[in-house]
Amino acid sequence: MAMLEFGIALGVFLAAHVVPSRPAVRRRLVGIAGEGAYLAAYSVVSLTLLVWVIHAAVTAPYIGLWYPQPWHFVVSVAVMPLALVLLVAGLMQPNPLSVAIVRGPFNADSPGIAAVTRHPVLWGFALWGGAHILPNGDAPSVILFGGLTLFALVGIPILDRRRRRMLGENRWAEMAAATSVLPFVALVAGRARFPRDARTWVGVTLGLAVYALLLIGGHFWLFGVDPLALL
Repeated sequence: MAMLEFGIALGVFLAAHVVPSRPAVRRRLVGIAGEGAYLAAYSVVSLTLLVWVIHAAVTAPYIGLWYPQPWHFVVSVAVMPLALVLLVAGLMQPNPLSVAIVRGPFNADSPGIAAVTRHPVLWGFALWGGAHILPNGDAPSVILFGGLTLFALVGIPILDRRRRRMLGENRWAEMAAATSVLPFVALVAGRARFPRDARTWVGVTLGLAVYALLLIGGHFWLFGVDPLALL
């Protein structure tokens, strides 16, 4: 039954992100509930389903695939600060080029965290999922974290194509000029400047604060695993 619950939870989680992302479905839902209510409800549902799928994976039967090594945990601890910064800062900023739960003006010359990558939320999820594959050598965890990583990475080109159609080629190119798909490429190439706006730095600070809280006991309280004890 536990594996069945895990499969159902993962399927519902993926469906809840695929179906509403269809332009026609999203327009219908926004038309019914309004933009603000839709985004609030979507955020609550997404977080609830994420908690459910993680709980289902933790309680599923252990099917070992490999024995985690100490350096596997080092990789996870090293990658997670960037993952959480991208995720938190990305969720806090308007971004018509990618996933966004807030609305507001978007400055193409100073796009905030989108200067690091125009898909910060998706890259945050991809790095989070990828960083947890090696330290969890059991089948349910690999399916969960590998699936989330693949889901986020596949979503990047899909979103690019969708936003190009919605905004038009010229407008999209103008808005995306100071961004890049791969993190830091636009910054290294000189097409973007490192974000200095207050909203980005609040997001960076909060992301690092979440990381610190997880390290000092939050991860153990939520999932029963202390990452520092495994290094």
